[in-house]
Amino acid sequence: MSDDNTPHRSRITPEEALAYHLEPRPGKYDIVASTPMATQRDLSLAYSPGVAVPVQAIAARPETAYDYTVKGNMVAVVSNGTAILGLGNLGALASKPVMEGKAVLFKRFADVNAIDIELDTEDPDQIINAVKLMGPTFGGINLEDIKAPECFIIEQRLKELMDIPVFHDDQHGTAVICAAGLLNALELSGKRIEDVRIVLNGAGAAGIACLELLKSMGAQQDNCIMCDTKGVIWQGRTEGMNQWKSAHAANTSARTLEEAMKGADVFLGVSAKGAVTPAMVESMAENPVIFAMANPDPEITPEEAHAVRPDAIVATGRSDYPNQVNNVLGFPYLFRGALDIHARAINDEMKIACARALAELAREDVPDEVAVAYGRKLQFGRDYIIPTPFDPRLIHVIPPAVAQAGMDTGVARRPIIDMEGYVQSLKARMDPTAAILQGIHARARQAQARMIFAEGDDPRVLRAAVAWQRGGMGQSLVVGRETDVREKLDAVGLGDAAREIVVVNASNSRHLEQYHQTLYNRLQRKGYDREDANKLANRDRHVFAALMLAHGHGDGLVTGATRKNAHVLAQIGKVFDVTPAAGAVGITAVLHNGRVILIGDTLVHEWPEAEDLADIATRGAHVARGLGLEPRVAFLSFSNFGYPVSERAVKMAHATEVLDRRGADFEYEGEMTVDVALNPVQAAKYPFSRLTGPANVLVVPARHSASISVKLLQEMAGATVVGPILTGVPDAIQICSTGSTVNDILNMAAIAAGRVGQVQ
Repeated sequence: MSDDNTPHRSRITPEEALAYHLEPRPGKYDIVASTPMATQRDLSLAYSPGVAVPVQAIAARPETAYDYTVKGNMVAVVSNGTAILGLGNLGALASKPVMEGKAVLFKRFADVNAIDIELDTEDPDQIINAVKLMGPTFGGINLEDIKAPECFIIEQRLKELMDIPVFHDDQHGTAVICAAGLLNALELSGKRIEDVRIVLNGAGAAGIACLELLKSMGAQQDNCIMCDTKGVIWQGRTEGMNQWKSAHAANTSARTLEEAMKGADVFLGVSAKGAVTPAMVESMAENPVIFAMANPDPEITPEEAHAVRPDAIVATGRSDYPNQVNNVLGFPYLFRGALDIHARAINDEMKIACARALAELAREDVPDEVAVAYGRKLQFGRDYIIPTPFDPRLIHVIPPAVAQAGMDTGVARRPIIDMEGYVQSLKARMDPTAAILQGIHARARQAQARMIFAEGDDPRVLRAAVAWQRGGMGQSLVVGRETDVREKLDAVGLGDAAREIVVVNASNSRHLEQYHQTLYNRLQRKGYDREDANKLANRDRHVFAALMLAHGHGDGLVTGATRKNAHVLAQIGKVFDVTPAAGAVGITAVLHNGRVILIGDTLVHEWPEAEDLADIATRGAHVARGLGLEPRVAFLSFSNFGYPVSERAVKMAHATEVLDRRGADFEYEGEMTVDVALNPVQAAKYPFSRLTGPANVLVVPARHSASISVKLLQEMAGATVVGPILTGVPDAIQICSTGSTVNDILNMAAIAAGRVGQVQ
């Protein structure tokens, strides 16, 4: 979202979506063993004969299944595919990508293991029986994309039959987030839920659940009007009614949505695009609250609503507008809290606790890293009434509230005794790496950079350029020949994108003469005559792209997917100062098992001395802060603090002395071995160390050791590698590796656009 609140639309192509689900392996998750399985002893413990012991323990005391199996952290995501997103009844098999996605969200946001289960039947009794029979396997059941009214029947019956939480997210997830946002919207409007008139359009599962929850929180029956496609649901109406609608029939003379909206304080929409007109909004009460939650397009856009009612508070289901009503704010944390108390159910009190905790969180001061990630100031007010999905506080704020409500209402099998300890355990659960990448992309989206993709002859680069443009990140400028780019886009099924991206051909650029002169001025005393400089600008895409950037004809540059780093750096060096003497440093981010480690220098310094190592540390600390990390720098060697003695180790120790003289404003220490830098147990042997925790910036003795370290972690441990991030240069330039995927190229483009590590 830009500062002027102009939304940047993201458009995903079918080809991109299919490739995402196909690569690197079909589907969206794997199952990974959590215990060692390497030796015969491991096998004997994991299976026969050792497994017989927990079997007997569970048979004797069923509650110990939560201790000896994954049951206590396992949720089934169940669907029959009768109401898939906004696509309708496409069947159980077609729903599988959505259910896999739901399982991934459970893991990403709350570290809950989830398995998708698609049931090939539309018979509610068969679904009820199937899910009931699977009860021993799971700690909770998440029903998804099952059409109304069957979803009501299935959920209610399973709640009666099962002693674990059963939760239909399409109903209650939307209701919880809606309630949270409404509490804050009413707070800002100076109104009470007990007094306001509420109009809801859309009498499906989500709409009915929204009204039920709001009424349990204080909304009055006679103040709530529900509408469907046939108009107001009023007492006495018979057409298109069922028992669930009838429960919310209002005593009112209004018969149409338009009539119901007159004087209303709140509009809740879970219906369809365009259902609400500006005239309806204009007729609402002072300081109206409008939750237009239809997807993908709201009942009325914020722009349309604010045009007639500047005093309105507007929320939608979209991420490109403020105040997104997003279910991911609710269901992962509801289940997290419920699972952690071994709950028998998720009741109304737990849902209300979740809503109130979300509302209270939005009123708190927003951490800087969240604001940085979203590229704008987030402060409680009309454009910020609901926390953002990537707020890292959600995991340790919402589940405790849910768990406490569960304990207070008697559904907990195992109450939490040490709540503070529980909060700390929740903080430790989450992998920060995804949040870091999200933050990088959010800042890039905010910047809306004109990104120069130098290698327009490579299909990966072209796919990344298209994704950049269609993803709402900014404008893509591709260096290449128009016909060649068009052919390659056609070959990967993106032929229509040729009209969207901008292809820049060096041979017919109107700025070529200007570029020639600039390059000649830089190189004339380095053995290049004018013709040499002209040929270089004309023929070398890295040089040409760098010249574009230098003249302000783009905002960032990403290259390197087709040539070795050293060559690309040398060519860019024809236009920019990217040498060690100029302060350039390459810092590579390694993301693995919930840890983020920065390693340098992986790009520029071949054999750095103590002063250079101090520069690398400073640049590494700068990049760390750009990623939202507080830097702790370790100078690595094979020795610890002087033993054994070695010339190569001594220079690492001297680097700390250089930083001492400079008065560096970050933690640093060395020399030390990598285990002492990263392992608190090993670090404890050296209590004098100045590091207050494991290092997150590792400075190694030379470029070759940096490269070996990164590639070893990547190949052996399966670490995600981002970079090298070029820092210490005055412009937004990033260099990929030749093995980069489309996502890797996009990440580097986002780093360039977000100016991570760039110096002023």
